[in-house]
Amino acid sequence: MSSDVFRTTEQDLTDNLSDLDSRWGELTGDESQPDPADAFVFRFTEVDEQLGADQRWSTWLDVERGSRGPEPRPSWVVTEQAAIDTELGVLKTGKEADVFLVERAVEAIGANPARSSLLAAKRYRTEEHRSFHRSTAYVEGRRTRNSRDTRAMAKKTSHGRNVAAGQWAGAEWGALCQLWKAGVPVPYPVQVDGTELLMEFIDDGEGGAAPRLAQVRPSKDLLGQYFEQVRDGMRELARAGLAHGDLSPYNVLAQGDRIVMIDLPQVIDIVGNPKGMEFLLRDCHNMATWFTNRGLEIDEQELFADLLTMVF
Repeated sequence: MSSDVFRTTEQDLTDNLSDLDSRWGELTGDESQPDPADAFVFRFTEVDEQLGADQRWSTWLDVERGSRGPEPRPSWVVTEQAAIDTELGVLKTGKEADVFLVERAVEAIGANPARSSLLAAKRYRTEEHRSFHRSTAYVEGRRTRNSRDTRAMAKKTSHGRNVAAGQWAGAEWGALCQLWKAGVPVPYPVQVDGTELLMEFIDDGEGGAAPRLAQVRPSKDLLGQYFEQVRDGMRELARAGLAHGDLSPYNVLAQGDRIVMIDLPQVIDIVGNPKGMEFLLRDCHNMATWFTNRGLEIDEQELFADLLTMVF
């Protein structure tokens, strides 16, 4: 076949462009003539990237895939790269960590609407800045894979203290992911990054934080509903071979007619930890005592026996 079939002369190209120009109005309904230079003009809108002292770019894509919340993720989780985290204040100060209120928000971009969500940011302190003295009993049965980290923790070096703080954040992260997927009423874990754990903010329906169970005075009917939920949550924990380890009315939130268990860094392996049964019985005692004092008679031994049937 002759190569002339594929040959395009400069005159042919000029004729084709002229024909396109003449048909521009017919094709687009625009009588104005196109300017070829427009094809090489980049149009953009300047964005102010200056962040305030209480802001940072979202760290969602900075962490490893395994450090992001389990799927299916709730629709309110903001995952856009352009999102900004704004710290709004302190929610709680504790022995081993402080909890801050953070808003993660992204502005409308093209056809994508603006989105935002409130998160609780739990930031663990290193050992020299915390007064949590129960570590030994809680971590019996746990192991550190990295031998360098183990030696650093034993020597209490700066690196070792950071590893220890990160282990508590990692332990709570792992517990939240496992329990959320199992249907236990816990906050949805959004992400973990070193010693910072971001999770669902449990509100009171009016913009504030949900109160602790110890702070509410529920009606008799609601009290019964609360106990059923607490017992179901403890059962699901036990079914997974776990005990909360520090369960009390101060570590349970009352969100309307729903309860949510919080503060889970010390979750106990009931069988693997030599004191597992002791911790489980103490959880039963704490919760049974509170409900009994509110007028709902709960036998802690019956509750304990019920949970053991879930374990074995």
